[in-house]
Amino acid sequence: MEKKARIKEKKGKKKRKEERKKERKKERKKERKKERKKERKKERKKERKKERKKERKKERKKERKKERKKERKKKKEKKKEKKKKKKRKKKKKEKMKKIEKKKQK
Repeated sequence: MEKKARIKEKKGKKKRKEERKKERKKERKKERKKERKKERKKERKKERKKERKKERKKERKKERKKERKKERKKKKEKKKEKKKKKKRKKKKKEKMKKIEKKKQK
């Protein structure tokens, strides 16, 4: 009788041991899954950050290009205006000279 009880006890112990082993395995699996999820989330966040940085850089480049274009246009306009003024001044001077010549005659 005692022998049977010991065998039964041993079997029960073994069963409990197996169950604990299974439980720990399950827990570890759960933990790894959680960890991987966390890692992926971190990676995605990093990627998005990188993407946004790239986007902002692109935008700034575009803006600078636009600004430079504007500046060049402004400069060109100024130059054109200066040239026009010079031409007008020259014309006026020529006219004055003609008038002066006529007066002398």
